Amino acid sequence: MVIAGAGRAFVRAGAIGACALAVHTAVNLRHLRSPDPRAPAVDEEVTVLIPARNEARHIEATLQSVLTQTGLPRLSVLVLDDGSTDDTAAIVTRVADRDSRVGLVSGQDTEPPPGWLGKPWALQRLADLATGSILVFVDADVMLYPHAIRAAVDTLRERGFALVSPYPLQLTGSALERLVQPLIAWSWIATMPLRWAETSNRPSLSAANGQFLVVDALDYRAIGAHRAVRHAVIEDVALMRAFKASGRTASAVDGSHLAHCRMYEGPSELVDGYSKSLWSAFGGPARSVAVNGALVAVYVVPAIAAIGARDRRTRRWGRLGYAASVASRAMVARRTAEAVVPDALLQPLSITAFGILNAISWSRHARGRNTWKGRPVTAAA
Repeated sequence: MVIAGAGRAFVRAGAIGACALAVHTAVNLRHLRSPDPRAPAVDEEVTVLIPARNEARHIEATLQSVLTQTGLPRLSVLVLDDGSTDDTAAIVTRVADRDSRVGLVSGQDTEPPPGWLGKPWALQRLADLATGSILVFVDADVMLYPHAIRAAVDTLRERGFALVSPYPLQLTGSALERLVQPLIAWSWIATMPLRWAETSNRPSLSAANGQFLVVDALDYRAIGAHRAVRHAVIEDVALMRAFKASGRTASAVDGSHLAHCRMYEGPSELVDGYSKSLWSAFGGPARSVAVNGALVAVYVVPAIAAIGARDRRTRRWGRLGYAASVASRAMVARRTAEAVVPDALLQPLSITAFGILNAISWSRHARGRNTWKGRPVTAAA
Protein backbone atom coordinates (compact mmCIF):
# COMPACT_ATOMS: atom_id res chain seq x y z
CA MET A 1 0.00 0.00 0.00
CA VAL A 2 2.82 2.41 0.80
CA ILE A 3 4.45 1.65 -2.55
CA ALA A 4 1.15 2.08 -4.38
CA GLY A 5 0.50 5.37 -2.59
CA ALA A 6 3.95 6.64 -3.46
CA GLY A 7 3.37 5.69 -7.10
CA ARG A 8 0.08 7.60 -7.20
CA ALA A 9 1.75 10.63 -5.64
CA PHE A 10 4.56 10.43 -8.18
CA VAL A 11 2.14 10.34 -11.11
CA ARG A 12 0.14 13.22 -9.61
CA ALA A 13 3.30 15.31 -9.13
CA GLY A 14 4.34 14.65 -12.74
CA ALA A 15 0.92 15.61 -14.04
CA ILE A 16 0.89 18.82 -12.02
CA GLY A 17 4.34 19.65 -13.38
CA ALA A 18 3.15 19.06 -16.95
CA CYS A 19 0.14 21.30 -16.38
CA ALA A 20 2.31 24.05 -14.89
CA LEU A 21 4.68 23.94 -17.85
CA ALA A 22 1.77 24.00 -20.30
CA VAL A 23 0.51 27.19 -18.66
CA HIS A 24 4.05 28.58 -18.69
CA THR A 25 4.32 27.74 -22.39
CA ALA A 26 1.13 29.67 -23.15
CA VAL A 27 2.36 32.69 -21.20
CA ASN A 28 5.78 32.54 -22.85
CA LEU A 29 4.30 32.46 -26.34
CA ARG A 30 2.67 35.81 -25.63
CA HIS A 31 6.13 37.25 -24.93
CA LEU A 32 8.08 35.42 -27.64
CA ARG A 33 9.55 37.95 -30.03
CA SER A 34 9.28 37.49 -33.78
CA PRO A 35 11.48 39.87 -35.82
CA ASP A 36 9.40 42.01 -38.18
CA PRO A 37 9.85 41.08 -41.88
CA ARG A 38 8.82 44.67 -42.73
CA ALA A 39 11.86 46.06 -40.89
CA PRO A 40 13.64 48.94 -42.64
CA ALA A 41 16.92 48.65 -44.52
CA VAL A 42 20.06 48.44 -42.40
CA ASP A 43 22.22 51.57 -42.55
CA GLU A 44 25.32 49.78 -41.27
CA GLU A 45 27.94 47.45 -42.66
CA VAL A 46 26.91 43.85 -42.11
CA THR A 47 29.42 41.00 -42.39
CA VAL A 48 28.08 37.47 -42.67
CA LEU A 49 30.48 34.78 -41.44
CA ILE A 50 30.07 31.16 -42.56
CA PRO A 51 32.32 28.33 -41.34
CA ALA A 52 32.25 25.42 -43.79
CA ARG A 53 33.82 21.99 -43.36
CA ASN A 54 32.82 19.50 -46.05
CA GLU A 55 29.62 21.36 -46.88
CA ALA A 56 29.54 20.88 -50.65
CA ARG A 57 25.92 19.68 -50.41
CA HIS A 58 24.65 22.94 -48.98
CA ILE A 59 27.09 25.82 -49.26
CA GLU A 60 26.01 27.21 -52.63
CA ALA A 61 22.35 27.36 -51.66
CA THR A 62 23.23 28.96 -48.33
CA LEU A 63 25.39 31.57 -50.04
CA GLN A 64 22.65 32.39 -52.52
CA SER A 65 20.19 32.86 -49.66
CA VAL A 66 22.64 35.31 -48.05
CA LEU A 67 23.37 37.20 -51.27
CA THR A 68 19.68 37.71 -52.01
CA GLN A 69 19.02 39.40 -48.67
CA THR A 70 17.07 42.63 -49.02
CA GLY A 71 17.75 45.92 -47.26
CA LEU A 72 21.49 45.35 -46.79
CA PRO A 73 23.27 47.89 -49.05
CA ARG A 74 26.60 47.29 -47.27
CA LEU A 75 26.83 43.53 -47.14
CA SER A 76 29.96 41.39 -47.19
CA VAL A 77 30.32 37.63 -46.79
CA LEU A 78 33.30 35.63 -45.55
CA VAL A 79 33.42 31.84 -45.82
CA LEU A 80 36.08 29.79 -44.07
CA ASP A 81 36.94 26.56 -45.86
CA ASP A 82 37.78 24.70 -42.65
CA GLY A 83 39.99 21.92 -43.98
CA SER A 84 37.37 20.49 -46.34
CA THR A 85 38.17 17.40 -48.35
CA ASP A 86 35.24 17.83 -50.76
CA ASP A 87 34.39 20.58 -53.28
CA THR A 88 33.43 23.22 -50.71
CA ALA A 89 36.28 25.58 -51.62
CA ALA A 90 35.71 25.23 -55.37
CA ILE A 91 32.00 26.01 -55.00
CA VAL A 92 32.66 29.09 -52.88
CA THR A 93 35.31 30.27 -55.34
CA ARG A 94 32.83 29.94 -58.18
CA VAL A 95 30.27 32.03 -56.30
CA ALA A 96 32.92 34.61 -55.35
CA ASP A 97 33.91 34.97 -59.01
CA ARG A 98 30.33 36.01 -59.75
CA ASP A 99 29.81 38.24 -56.71
CA SER A 100 32.55 40.44 -55.25
CA ARG A 101 30.80 40.59 -51.89
CA VAL A 102 31.95 37.01 -51.17
CA GLY A 103 35.41 36.22 -49.87
CA LEU A 104 36.97 32.80 -49.25
CA VAL A 105 39.33 32.23 -46.33
CA SER A 106 41.46 29.11 -46.54
CA GLY A 107 41.65 26.94 -43.46
CA GLN A 108 43.53 24.06 -45.04
CA ASP A 109 46.13 22.44 -42.79
CA THR A 110 45.14 24.75 -39.93
CA GLU A 111 44.01 22.69 -36.97
CA PRO A 112 42.71 24.40 -33.82
CA PRO A 113 45.42 25.51 -31.38
CA PRO A 114 45.63 23.82 -27.97
CA GLY A 115 42.59 24.66 -25.87
CA TRP A 116 40.35 25.41 -28.84
CA LEU A 117 37.55 23.38 -30.38
CA GLY A 118 37.07 23.45 -34.14
CA LYS A 119 33.98 25.61 -34.52
CA PRO A 120 34.94 28.40 -32.08
CA TRP A 121 38.36 28.53 -33.78
CA ALA A 122 36.76 28.80 -37.23
CA LEU A 123 34.41 31.53 -36.08
CA GLN A 124 37.21 33.46 -34.39
CA ARG A 125 39.33 33.38 -37.55
CA LEU A 126 36.42 34.76 -39.55
CA ALA A 127 35.59 37.43 -36.97
CA ASP A 128 39.20 38.63 -36.95
CA LEU A 129 38.81 39.50 -40.64
CA ALA A 130 35.34 41.04 -40.46
CA THR A 131 34.86 44.78 -40.89
CA GLY A 132 31.13 45.18 -40.26
CA SER A 133 29.62 46.86 -37.23
CA ILE A 134 27.17 43.96 -37.19
CA LEU A 135 28.37 40.36 -37.46
CA VAL A 136 26.04 37.59 -38.55
CA PHE A 137 27.13 33.98 -37.91
CA VAL A 138 25.38 31.51 -40.20
CA ASP A 139 25.94 27.76 -40.47
CA ALA A 140 26.69 26.43 -43.94
CA ASP A 141 23.42 24.46 -44.17
CA VAL A 142 21.02 27.27 -43.18
CA MET A 143 18.70 28.83 -45.74
CA LEU A 144 17.73 32.44 -45.01
CA TYR A 145 14.57 34.07 -46.29
CA PRO A 146 15.18 37.42 -48.07
CA HIS A 147 14.16 39.56 -45.08
CA ALA A 148 15.93 37.48 -42.42
CA ILE A 149 19.01 39.54 -41.61
CA ARG A 150 17.45 42.99 -41.68
CA ALA A 151 14.59 41.76 -39.49
CA ALA A 152 17.02 40.26 -36.97
CA VAL A 153 19.21 43.38 -37.02
CA ASP A 154 16.13 45.52 -36.41
CA THR A 155 15.37 43.50 -33.27
CA LEU A 156 19.00 43.78 -32.16
CA ARG A 157 19.05 47.56 -32.51
CA GLU A 158 15.50 48.39 -31.49
CA ARG A 159 15.72 46.43 -28.22
CA GLY A 160 19.35 47.33 -27.44
CA PHE A 161 20.56 43.73 -27.38
CA ALA A 162 24.19 42.77 -27.85
CA LEU A 163 23.19 39.41 -29.35
CA VAL A 164 20.04 38.07 -30.96
CA SER A 165 19.57 34.37 -31.69
CA PRO A 166 16.71 33.66 -34.12
CA TYR A 167 15.86 29.95 -33.98
CA PRO A 168 15.36 28.67 -37.55
CA LEU A 169 12.61 26.26 -38.45
CA GLN A 170 14.04 22.75 -38.07
CA LEU A 171 13.26 20.58 -41.08
CA THR A 172 13.06 16.83 -40.54
CA GLY A 173 13.08 13.70 -42.66
CA SER A 174 13.46 10.47 -40.72
CA ALA A 175 11.22 9.34 -37.87
CA LEU A 176 13.97 9.96 -35.30
CA GLU A 177 14.46 13.50 -36.58
CA ARG A 178 10.73 14.16 -36.22
CA LEU A 179 10.85 12.88 -32.66
CA VAL A 180 13.89 14.87 -31.52
CA GLN A 181 14.35 18.02 -33.59
CA PRO A 182 11.17 19.84 -32.46
CA LEU A 183 12.54 19.71 -28.91
CA ILE A 184 15.12 22.36 -29.92
CA ALA A 185 12.54 25.13 -29.96
CA TRP A 186 10.10 23.58 -27.51
CA SER A 187 12.65 23.16 -24.71
CA TRP A 188 13.47 26.83 -24.22
CA ILE A 189 10.05 28.24 -25.13
CA ALA A 190 8.35 25.93 -22.62
CA THR A 191 10.80 26.18 -19.74
CA MET A 192 12.64 29.51 -19.80
CA PRO A 193 10.89 32.67 -18.48
CA LEU A 194 11.32 34.69 -21.68
CA ARG A 195 10.39 38.16 -20.45
CA TRP A 196 12.82 37.83 -17.55
CA ALA A 197 15.52 36.19 -19.67
CA GLU A 198 15.76 39.04 -22.19
CA THR A 199 16.26 41.67 -19.49
CA SER A 200 18.34 39.61 -17.08
CA ASN A 201 22.11 39.32 -16.93
CA ARG A 202 21.91 35.86 -15.37
CA PRO A 203 23.99 33.54 -17.60
CA SER A 204 21.74 30.63 -16.65
CA LEU A 205 18.87 32.31 -18.52
CA SER A 206 20.49 31.72 -21.91
CA ALA A 207 19.22 29.90 -24.96
CA ALA A 208 20.95 30.29 -28.31
CA ASN A 209 21.23 28.50 -31.62
CA GLY A 210 24.50 28.94 -33.49
CA GLN A 211 22.81 28.23 -36.82
CA PHE A 212 21.94 31.94 -36.98
CA LEU A 213 23.39 34.54 -34.59
CA VAL A 214 23.45 38.33 -34.92
CA VAL A 215 25.81 40.36 -32.73
CA ASP A 216 27.01 43.90 -32.25
CA ALA A 217 30.66 43.77 -33.31
CA LEU A 218 31.94 46.14 -30.61
CA ASP A 219 30.17 44.24 -27.84
CA TYR A 220 31.33 40.93 -29.29
CA ARG A 221 34.97 41.98 -29.25
CA ALA A 222 34.64 43.58 -25.80
CA ILE A 223 33.72 40.23 -24.23
CA GLY A 224 36.69 38.52 -25.89
CA ALA A 225 34.86 37.27 -29.00
CA HIS A 226 34.96 33.49 -29.46
CA ARG A 227 38.17 33.38 -27.45
CA ALA A 228 35.92 33.63 -24.42
CA VAL A 229 34.26 30.32 -25.36
CA ARG A 230 37.10 28.62 -27.20
CA HIS A 231 36.77 25.35 -25.26
CA ALA A 232 32.96 25.25 -25.19
CA VAL A 233 31.29 22.28 -26.84
CA ILE A 234 27.97 24.16 -27.04
CA GLU A 235 29.61 27.42 -28.04
CA ASP A 236 26.43 29.28 -29.00
CA VAL A 237 24.88 29.11 -25.52
CA ALA A 238 28.31 29.79 -23.97
CA LEU A 239 28.62 32.94 -26.09
CA MET A 240 25.27 34.26 -24.92
CA ARG A 241 26.26 33.51 -21.34
CA ALA A 242 29.49 35.47 -21.85
CA PHE A 243 27.50 38.46 -23.09
CA LYS A 244 25.20 38.30 -20.08
CA ALA A 245 28.04 37.81 -17.62
CA SER A 246 29.55 41.07 -18.92
CA GLY A 247 26.35 42.97 -18.09
CA ARG A 248 24.94 42.99 -21.62
CA THR A 249 21.55 41.72 -22.71
CA ALA A 250 20.83 39.06 -25.31
CA SER A 251 17.74 37.25 -26.49
CA ALA A 252 16.54 34.17 -28.32
CA VAL A 253 13.68 34.92 -30.71
CA ASP A 254 11.38 33.02 -33.04
CA GLY A 255 13.25 32.64 -36.33
CA SER A 256 10.91 30.13 -37.98
CA HIS A 257 9.83 32.78 -40.51
CA LEU A 258 13.42 33.92 -41.09
CA ALA A 259 15.32 30.72 -41.90
CA HIS A 260 15.15 26.96 -42.04
CA CYS A 261 17.69 24.20 -41.61
CA ARG A 262 17.83 20.45 -41.71
CA MET A 263 20.35 20.05 -38.95
CA TYR A 264 20.99 16.33 -39.36
CA GLU A 265 20.10 14.09 -42.28
CA GLY A 266 19.13 10.64 -41.06
CA PRO A 267 19.27 8.76 -37.75
CA SER A 268 22.99 8.01 -37.77
CA GLU A 269 23.98 11.64 -38.32
CA LEU A 270 21.51 12.77 -35.66
CA VAL A 271 22.86 10.34 -33.06
CA ASP A 272 26.45 11.39 -33.81
CA GLY A 273 25.52 15.08 -33.73
CA TYR A 274 23.74 15.00 -30.41
CA SER A 275 26.24 12.62 -28.87
CA LYS A 276 29.06 15.08 -29.43
CA SER A 277 27.45 17.74 -27.26
CA LEU A 278 24.70 16.55 -24.91
CA TRP A 279 27.17 15.39 -22.27
CA SER A 280 28.13 19.05 -21.74
CA ALA A 281 24.62 20.51 -21.86
CA PHE A 282 23.68 20.45 -18.18
CA GLY A 283 26.89 21.14 -16.31
CA GLY A 284 27.93 17.63 -15.27
CA PRO A 285 26.65 14.07 -14.92
CA ALA A 286 24.60 14.69 -11.76
CA ARG A 287 22.73 17.61 -13.30
CA SER A 288 22.25 15.67 -16.51
CA VAL A 289 20.65 12.82 -14.59
CA ALA A 290 18.50 15.30 -12.64
CA VAL A 291 17.26 17.13 -15.74
CA ASN A 292 16.52 13.98 -17.69
CA GLY A 293 14.89 12.40 -14.66
CA ALA A 294 12.63 15.43 -14.25
CA LEU A 295 11.67 15.30 -17.93
CA VAL A 296 10.77 11.63 -17.63
CA ALA A 297 8.76 12.27 -14.46
CA VAL A 298 6.78 15.07 -16.07
CA TYR A 299 6.34 13.83 -19.64
CA VAL A 300 6.76 10.04 -19.65
CA VAL A 301 5.45 8.72 -16.34
CA PRO A 302 1.97 10.30 -16.66
CA ALA A 303 1.60 8.89 -20.18
CA ILE A 304 2.47 5.40 -18.94
CA ALA A 305 0.06 5.78 -16.01
CA ALA A 306 -2.69 6.96 -18.36
CA ILE A 307 -2.85 3.53 -19.95
CA GLY A 308 -1.21 1.23 -17.40
CA ALA A 309 -2.28 2.32 -13.92
CA ARG A 310 -4.59 -0.06 -12.09
CA ASP A 311 -6.74 2.46 -10.24
CA ARG A 312 -9.00 4.94 -12.00
CA ARG A 313 -7.78 8.03 -10.14
CA THR A 314 -4.15 7.44 -11.11
CA ARG A 315 -5.17 6.92 -14.74
CA ARG A 316 -7.04 10.23 -14.65
CA TRP A 317 -3.98 12.04 -13.35
CA GLY A 318 -1.92 10.34 -16.02
CA ARG A 319 -4.31 11.43 -18.75
CA LEU A 320 -4.29 14.98 -17.46
CA GLY A 321 -0.49 15.04 -17.47
CA TYR A 322 -0.31 13.54 -20.94
CA ALA A 323 -2.84 16.03 -22.30
CA ALA A 324 -0.87 18.90 -20.79
CA SER A 325 2.38 17.66 -22.33
CA VAL A 326 0.75 17.40 -25.76
CA ALA A 327 -0.77 20.87 -25.36
CA SER A 328 2.62 22.42 -24.54
CA ARG A 329 4.27 20.77 -27.54
CA ALA A 330 1.37 21.62 -29.86
CA MET A 331 1.32 25.29 -28.90
CA VAL A 332 5.00 25.67 -29.72
CA ALA A 333 4.71 23.68 -32.93
CA ARG A 334 1.84 25.82 -34.18
CA ARG A 335 3.76 29.03 -33.44
CA THR A 336 7.00 27.83 -35.04
CA ALA A 337 5.40 26.26 -38.15
CA GLU A 338 6.28 22.68 -37.18
CA ALA A 339 4.01 19.66 -37.55
CA VAL A 340 1.37 19.49 -34.80
CA VAL A 341 -0.30 16.14 -35.55
CA PRO A 342 0.77 13.44 -34.97
CA ASP A 343 4.11 14.80 -33.71
CA ALA A 344 2.83 16.54 -30.58
CA LEU A 345 1.00 13.37 -29.57
CA LEU A 346 4.36 11.61 -29.40
CA GLN A 347 5.88 13.94 -26.80
CA PRO A 348 6.57 11.10 -24.32
CA LEU A 349 8.48 9.22 -27.02
CA SER A 350 10.39 12.40 -27.90
CA ILE A 351 11.49 12.83 -24.30
CA THR A 352 12.45 9.16 -24.11
CA ALA A 353 14.55 9.46 -27.26
CA PHE A 354 16.22 12.57 -25.86
CA GLY A 355 17.12 10.71 -22.67
CA ILE A 356 18.62 7.84 -24.66
CA LEU A 357 20.71 10.31 -26.68
CA ASN A 358 21.98 11.80 -23.41
CA ALA A 359 23.03 8.34 -22.23
CA ILE A 360 24.80 7.61 -25.53
CA SER A 361 26.58 10.96 -25.35
CA TRP A 362 27.87 10.32 -21.83
CA SER A 363 28.95 6.81 -22.76
CA ARG A 364 30.95 8.02 -25.75
CA HIS A 365 32.42 10.90 -23.77
CA ALA A 366 33.56 8.57 -20.99
CA ARG A 367 35.31 6.39 -23.58
CA GLY A 368 36.81 9.35 -25.45
CA ARG A 369 34.89 8.49 -28.61
CA ASN A 370 33.05 11.75 -29.24
CA THR A 371 34.16 13.30 -32.51
CA TRP A 372 32.60 15.54 -35.14
CA LYS A 373 33.73 15.83 -38.73
CA GLY A 374 36.98 14.08 -37.94
CA ARG A 375 37.94 16.15 -34.90
CA PRO A 376 37.80 15.34 -31.19
CA VAL A 377 35.12 17.23 -29.32
CA THR A 378 37.09 17.77 -26.12
CA ALA A 379 39.62 20.58 -26.59
CA ALA A 380 43.25 19.79 -25.97
CA ALA A 381 44.86 21.34 -22.92
